[in-house]
Amino acid sequence: MGGIESAHDGMVSGPRKRFIKKKQPLETAELATELTNGSRLHLAKAITLLESTHAEDKRAGQELLRELLPQTGGSIRIGITGVPGAGKSTFIEAFGLKLAETGHKVAVLAIDPSSTITGGSILGDKTRMELLAKHPNAFIRPSPSSGTLGGVHKKTRETMLLCEAAGYDVILVETVGVGQSETVVRGMVDFFLLLVLTGAGDELQGMKKGIMELADGIIVHKADGDNERLAKKTVREYRQILHFLQPATPGWTTTAMPVSSLHKTGLDEVWTTILQFQEEMEKSGVWNRRRSEQTKDWFHATIQDHLLDQFFAEPGKKEQVALLERGLLEGKSTVAGAVEELFGLHEKRRGD
Repeated sequence: MGGIESAHDGMVSGPRKRFIKKKQPLETAELATELTNGSRLHLAKAITLLESTHAEDKRAGQELLRELLPQTGGSIRIGITGVPGAGKSTFIEAFGLKLAETGHKVAVLAIDPSSTITGGSILGDKTRMELLAKHPNAFIRPSPSSGTLGGVHKKTRETMLLCEAAGYDVILVETVGVGQSETVVRGMVDFFLLLVLTGAGDELQGMKKGIMELADGIIVHKADGDNERLAKKTVREYRQILHFLQPATPGWTTTAMPVSSLHKTGLDEVWTTILQFQEEMEKSGVWNRRRSEQTKDWFHATIQDHLLDQFFAEPGKKEQVALLERGLLEGKSTVAGAVEELFGLHEKRRGD
């Protein structure tokens, strides 16, 4: 009976009305306090708030971010990509556990490909990194790419800032590996890792040349068992190739390292390399310059996103685009002509 009685609390007398519980406003100050005190639950809530498309949530999310900005920037941001089957999640779990067990707080932002039906994450990284997900010093956030260019969620950069405010000093960003995602993630991290497999032929190495030029470190993964000897040979081959490539970071020589996540070998060398990179880049000023450039690039990318959203939000704009698309497919217009017509009408409407 108590549940029935409580369901009628707050109902007015008179004609029977449906009771609707009013949504409580989000208290950003309380959320910020709990987040900075290390609550993973409130960090997850804060990220969900930032990813929301509702206007009220967007305002609250930006208010929260402004409040937390002074406490951001204190992490090492590491991007991780790799060819299919290279074992990115296996490496991230082994590497993350190693860091977490030595006192570091590790946040993993894994960008999952989105379901075309629900828009949600398909891979579910918490199930792929079960041990790391349970560690008190770790936080894993799988986010759907939602069709974003490069497979990277628009809010990944802001999510990194929230994690830094929550005290996470190592942030690992795993790409979905769709090609463009490597360039996008390279533009938001300090150090970029590429995972490769042993015995890659010349053709496959040539295909990865563009990605290799983005990498600050290359891991030849699964260097264990019968594969160990071949992995060391592959490391030597990659080191030779890297001598002929433009370094991803000025003043830094990209190197290749053998790693076995199964036997936990090579992980120390990876972390030592990253710390050496940070030390040298901070001394040369590249570290701060890169972060400043990334912030400016983020600003301009956000302007473009906003203009695009604003443009298509105009009444009838989507219908007009569909009509012009039909004309293109029927051969009635050129692409340039259709765009001119679209923006010509757009400018005319603004002038009326």
